Amino acid sequence: MKIAVIGGTGLIGSQVVKILNGSGHEAVPHSPSTGLDLLTGRGLPEALDGADVVVNLTNSPTFDEASLQFFRKTMENLVTAAKAAGVGHAVILSIVGADQVPGLVYFRAKVLQEDILKAGPVPYSIVRATQFFEFIDSVLSWTTDEHTVRLPATLLQPMAAADVAQAVADVAVGPPLQGTRNVAGPEVFALNELGNITLAARGDQRTVITDNSAGMFAAASGDVLIAKDDAVIAKTAYREWLAR
Repeated sequence: MKIAVIGGTGLIGSQVVKILNGSGHEAVPHSPSTGLDLLTGRGLPEALDGADVVVNLTNSPTFDEASLQFFRKTMENLVTAAKAAGVGHAVILSIVGADQVPGLVYFRAKVLQEDILKAGPVPYSIVRATQFFEFIDSVLSWTTDEHTVRLPATLLQPMAAADVAQAVADVAVGPPLQGTRNVAGPEVFALNELGNITLAARGDQRTVITDNSAGMFAAASGDVLIAKDDAVIAKTAYREWLAR
């Protein structure tokens, strides 16, 4: 099976390509570095030529209002080109609970991306994942100073990027879901608790202060970012990942 992986040189995409090629498929990475510009469509017909499946793992460069236009334009370009190329399955990666946090413009942008795919003419699958372990340090950096890190008690169910990539690869080689598969880590943490675990593991002496107005995830309440009963649960635990 030939699979075009758009965003195939990034954190998730590079691992998806490796998994697919390792299992006997022909996965080809595409990104600006290979001559593809999904915003303008430049290089898209060539990237999709002969592809059975296209996996879109591109991400907006910002989390602000511009992300809405980014996901609208890139998804419209991809769906149109995939139809013209006769691609039989389009896969995107989204976020568990994206439709439950309207206060976050980036989450609204991901829902817009999903909706464009659903309304399009190409059979599709959506993989919704929880937050990645690899991004926890960035989350801590948003609301920190020399001595403290302010974090809300928002509930998260994070997972390793490697497990996200495996989930995407599994869906890509299967039949179109015409729906969504949710994937999540094996444990639920409050974000402030996750901060304490992370700092302790790194020998970082900063103190975590619980502040339910701090940072992007303050906009999420209750269990909206937690996977529901139908989710595929990954095996890698956070402390296990930190210890590697």
